[in-house]
Amino acid sequence: MKKNHPFHLVTNSPWPILLSFSIMNLLMSMIILFNQKNNNFMYFSMLILTMNLYQWWRDVKRESSLKGDHTKIVKKMIKMGMILFIISEIMFFFSFFWSFFHSSLSPTIELGLKWPPKGIKPFNPMEIPLLNTIILVSSGASITWAHHSLLSMKFKQTISSLIITIMLSCYFTSLQWIEYKNATFTIADSVFGSSFFLTTGFHGIHVIMGTIFILTAMESIISMKSNKINHLSLELSAWYWHFVDVVWLFLYLILYWWNN
Repeated sequence: MKKNHPFHLVTNSPWPILLSFSIMNLLMSMIILFNQKNNNFMYFSMLILTMNLYQWWRDVKRESSLKGDHTKIVKKMIKMGMILFIISEIMFFFSFFWSFFHSSLSPTIELGLKWPPKGIKPFNPMEIPLLNTIILVSSGASITWAHHSLLSMKFKQTISSLIITIMLSCYFTSLQWIEYKNATFTIADSVFGSSFFLTTGFHGIHVIMGTIFILTAMESIISMKSNKINHLSLELSAWYWHFVDVVWLFLYLILYWWNN
């Protein structure tokens, strides 16, 4: 399509198909890792995946801030894509919660007809889990503050609130790591351990991804590539972060509080 066309869209990108292949290679390398101790192919796949993600994100930022390709139609499509992505993530976590309830509501004889299974001491929900809940809820408030500050053109407040959000997310990740190190059970301890570490582990990965998302949004604001009118990166990162917050609330109630 020509540049002066009223419905001009962004140019074709090679990164989606390359990213798909890199993800496939990473999954194949992880399967190989199950049977081999040394697997350099996995590290190579992770490197290629990171490079593709970086270059795709770089092109999107260039199209938005420098080329001016992000028209109202393009922004609407990007928002729709983000909504569909979040819905797919909701289904992803729903499958873990489903498996947890399937085992906990009707424990089989292999589990000793008891939940949690005998020999497993779950975490106290009033200790680190409760603190992490307060941290994530607070970070959701701070990123909302950042969004409203940008709309009010208060850039110092925007940067300050984003820094607070990033610090809280790093604090959350650190506490989660400490909790893992002090756990009295492992991922191999029955379906309880598998469900717990898979669900909380994937949520932790989403927290790290959300932190990187917020960092890139903050970089755009600092470099004056985002402003009151054009701040899609901050808006979408706030959506994603609120999704992470809500998932944690369900995770806290189901995987921590439910077991005590």
